[in-house]
Amino acid sequence: MKSAQAVKEETGSARYEVIRQVLHNILLQQRIPQGLVLLEGPLAQLFGTSRVPVRRALSLLHEEGLIARFEGRGFIVAQDAETVEPIRIALTRELFGLDEQQALVDTRSSGEKVLENLQIVLSTAMVFGCYQVDEQKAAQHYNISRSVIRESLMRLRDKGLVEKEPYSQWLTGPLTAREIADHFEIRASLEPTALRKAGQHLAVDWLTASLEKTQRYKGKQLTAAELEWLEEDLHVRCLEPAGNKLMMQILRQNQSPFIVTRIFYDLLAIPVETAMLEEHCLVYEMLLKGNWDLAAACLRDHLERAQLRTLQRLKVLSVLPVPELPDFMEPH
Repeated sequence: MKSAQAVKEETGSARYEVIRQVLHNILLQQRIPQGLVLLEGPLAQLFGTSRVPVRRALSLLHEEGLIARFEGRGFIVAQDAETVEPIRIALTRELFGLDEQQALVDTRSSGEKVLENLQIVLSTAMVFGCYQVDEQKAAQHYNISRSVIRESLMRLRDKGLVEKEPYSQWLTGPLTAREIADHFEIRASLEPTALRKAGQHLAVDWLTASLEKTQRYKGKQLTAAELEWLEEDLHVRCLEPAGNKLMMQILRQNQSPFIVTRIFYDLLAIPVETAMLEEHCLVYEMLLKGNWDLAAACLRDHLERAQLRTLQRLKVLSVLPVPELPDFMEPH
């Protein structure tokens, strides 16, 4: 079955059409039982939208003969002429076989979408050299105002992905081995200490779920979103309960190591390294045992090993051809 993301990319259409296609695929694959009662409210909550697009999607599915009206309220998974026993159960992502983390309908503003895409473009470009960002061309490319582009670039500057001196152009890159080493030095100084403080505040259920998810990723090729979530679980969400907002701000600005990892796996399309996953798992296991000092030591060891892997990946990327970039990215 196609993912909701694949459907969104293919259609690029209204929310009701995205919902219709997701449900259409589920029904054709017979992923939900005959007789399941489909109500607007629970489906709207599931898709994170209002009832209006859900109502339109259900009406279209009814016209296709995939579902039938049910007692004047909602629909039932059945043909119009069929008599089936109604099944009234909670409509969950698990029931529909949908990803637990993925947004099913993209409700973001155009500015948020541009910000995400710009982040991908800039982080890719900086690995392959120094590039200048042309605001006017970027605005034309995304069909939005320059002010939105400028605001996005300012937010990405806070993440360390782009820089701008007064009266000069926006520049990104080049990402060097020295910069990678500096970023890891900062993380190795801050993260283990933060983990010691945060450990006692981390929920056992969350740690168990993070450990199990990391174990499931072994031998698998991950999407950029999955890889980012995996890294942020350990290097952001595990540390936030320490309560040091300034430290978290510094760590969020140190994105370079994650950038190299994302682009490396994206371009080579290979499974994520088992060693990295096992190191993540070891930290979670120590946290679950309540051994904060050992967990911090494991995290420091992971960062040292990750630095070596990242520098090796940077060397590999240096000999690969530069990916195609939008015309608003100009070599500097």
